[in-house]
Amino acid sequence: MPFVWIAVMVVAAVLEASTAQLVSIWFVVGGIGGLIASLFGASFSAQILTFALVTAATLIATRPLVKKVLDFKTTGTNADRYLGKIAVVTVEINNTLGTGQVNVLGSIWTARSADGSVIPVDTRVVVDSIDGVKLIVRPKTN
Repeated sequence: MPFVWIAVMVVAAVLEASTAQLVSIWFVVGGIGGLIASLFGASFSAQILTFALVTAATLIATRPLVKKVLDFKTTGTNADRYLGKIAVVTVEINNTLGTGQVNVLGSIWTARSADGSVIPVDTRVVVDSIDGVKLIVRPKTN
């Protein structure tokens, strides 16, 4: 049975090494608990229980700390500066045909209508959101 626990630890460690965040390190520690229980001659059910309890205890004890340390901040791209701004349609916006461009803050962007309506050239629109490299816009109401 010790070989099973060693295999569990190796698989969990390889899985952990192949990910960007901590997802399975706790199973490695639980595997160590199961291995120790196995070496002391515990029954299979006691080994499984030890594995589960050690894994859970390790997760509960360390996850908040790990989450705080690995708190990834989103990197702003300044694209959000366009949200809520007024733009002018330079190429008719037609979601069905996949056409549309707007000029906002001196930049030309591909645009799509938020509600699917066709928006003609020279219409003033408001930027609602950004979807990839497209601005999602709606006609400006006075």
